[in-house]
Amino acid sequence: MSKGNPSAYDGRDRILLTAALAMGAALLMHSPLAAQEDPESALVALDPGQFTNPTAITNDYWPLKPGTQFVYEGFTMEEGVRTPHRIEITVTDLTKIIGGVRALVIHELDYVEDAVEEAELAFRAQDDEGNIWHLGEYTEIYSEIDYVGGRIWMEGYPEGARAGIMFPAEPQAGGPSMSQGFAPDPYNWSDRGRVSSIDEQTTVAVGSYENVVVIEEFNNEEPGAIQLKYYASGVGVVRIGWGGDDALQEEMELIELNELDEVAMQEIRNQALEMEARGYSYGLTPPLEQI
Repeated sequence: MSKGNPSAYDGRDRILLTAALAMGAALLMHSPLAAQEDPESALVALDPGQFTNPTAITNDYWPLKPGTQFVYEGFTMEEGVRTPHRIEITVTDLTKIIGGVRALVIHELDYVEDAVEEAELAFRAQDDEGNIWHLGEYTEIYSEIDYVGGRIWMEGYPEGARAGIMFPAEPQAGGPSMSQGFAPDPYNWSDRGRVSSIDEQTTVAVGSYENVVVIEEFNNEEPGAIQLKYYASGVGVVRIGWGGDDALQEEMELIELNELDEVAMQEIRNQALEMEARGYSYGLTPPLEQI
């Protein structure tokens, strides 16, 4: 459910990447914020020593408990047409070691008009301060029901790729933006987030919430386009909106918050492992493990 860069999925990127994933060979092991950089463009440095129990993601504004499934429905603009959109995000009980940090695997299915357009494995971890990190993602693209190809970036791969912070331990409005990760061309991932409000109110299908934290996300590839994510205490993202010149104009709300049983979890687990098998065949990172 990351904003990403639509231009990243042109023809040249729809072929599975064949380079090996050389993970962790040149990690930057210094302070969390890059020194002597403009805070509005600074990246963050991943320090494995600051992750004692990284798969226990307990930040009150985005708790990610294995077995929880978030279902969102709404609309996006597709070639000028307002198109139904559905996202199913499941917190799995699978983990993956990336850059020396064990990350929790999030499985996502992105539907446009009832057909899966993208499937994604996102890798999240919480540091000892309570910041929730994005360590990378593996995305598969589909045309109708046919698998087209995949693309992957993670901390340390390709060279220069860096993890980022998706949600801060203590959100405060008015501060500088934070890097949500970075990957160079041809991935073109440069998403950043800024806390714009900490006291919003919103009502969605699953309930009404106060003291909602709103983070505006943007990237250098789409100047002027903003995606808004609304985080409710004890739940996580309950609404997605847009601002500025965002061509997608995505509007989504949380319509279901489910706790999956073992049968449903096994189905999601199998899907994630199948994706991992396709992605892992092109890299050298350790395979997924179950908690």
